[in-house]
Amino acid sequence: MGKDVIIACDFASAAETFAFLDRFTGRKPFVKIGMELFYAEGPAIVRELKSRGHKIFLDLKLHDIPNTVKKAMAVLSRLDADVVNVHAAGTTAMMEAALEGLTRPDGTRPLLIAVTQLTSTDQAAMERDLLIREPIADVVMHYAETAKNAGLDGVVCSPLEAERVHETCGRGFLTVTPGIRFADGEIGDQKRIMTPAEAKRIGSDYIVVGRPITKADDPVAAYERCIAEFVG
Repeated sequence: MGKDVIIACDFASAAETFAFLDRFTGRKPFVKIGMELFYAEGPAIVRELKSRGHKIFLDLKLHDIPNTVKKAMAVLSRLDADVVNVHAAGTTAMMEAALEGLTRPDGTRPLLIAVTQLTSTDQAAMERDLLIREPIADVVMHYAETAKNAGLDGVVCSPLEAERVHETCGRGFLTVTPGIRFADGEIGDQKRIMTPAEAKRIGSDYIVVGRPITKADDPVAAYERCIAEFVG
């Protein structure tokens, strides 16, 4: 798997999702299925999109006691998603259990990555709501190192932190970065953002792009712009 743009398909139904993706004639974009769509449609949406040829990042952000996460991951491993994730804040034991549950009897598994801090969280919110006083970049690096030590393949982080994650954890440790906006676009509820071109420059492996594509007047053109700026 190489550098790519992942479209966040944050839609309310399968019908809306398929209508959107059917506009991409001749292309099969890498897609992210998040909580809204998965809770609405269940595992069937993953199976259908895989049958249509899409790579899938199943973004459910598991965070629970290790045994529960292990069992949930064993179920998710049967859906054949390409990437799944957990919250790094769930501890090393939880991430190790997730990896164990995700690994199939034949030794294969999807990529497993950990969410560090959401891109809607800034320093003030982290200190006020989570009582974490360390600089947010240091917190992200700590979570990244913890995830690597637990055997995970990478992290979800802000593009602002991707370069330092690679310096800390190695180039082979994946950085999946949401918080992507075009230079002339709306920021929305994101706090820590970059453009696709900037994310490419600092070394993000994958960018996750939602509303700048899904809410665009011409989603295909917006996707092609992301590809041109990020992949080249």
